[in-house]
Amino acid sequence: MATYIPLFLLFLVAAIIALAMFTLTSLLGPRNPTPEKMIPYECGSDSTGGRFVKPSVKFYLTAILFVVFDIEAVLIYPWSVQFRNLGWTGLATMSSFVALLVVALVYVWKKGALEWEK
Repeated sequence: MATYIPLFLLFLVAAIIALAMFTLTSLLGPRNPTPEKMIPYECGSDSTGGRFVKPSVKFYLTAILFVVFDIEAVLIYPWSVQFRNLGWTGLATMSSFVALLVVALVYVWKKGALEWEK
């Protein structure tokens, strides 16, 4: 239990700082409400037809591409740190992972997610 005390202290300090910032900004921050500022923004405002517009498939393909390469960066860094200790098994595992990433890249490329339209 003694090894967790620094972690609990870290969470406690973080919570105190967060609560202090919220409290201080609400107490010391400028208050200038105008009727225009009090109108709901974006999700609360009335819309004509915006609810029925479906996003393009390219949006989802770009999101998939981002997630694929984000995961790649997150997983390749620790692998590169432990490269010598992992040996041939680590190399084979990372090679299959990179091959899977190449398949994903070819997929989004064929679907046109990398094409930019004006």
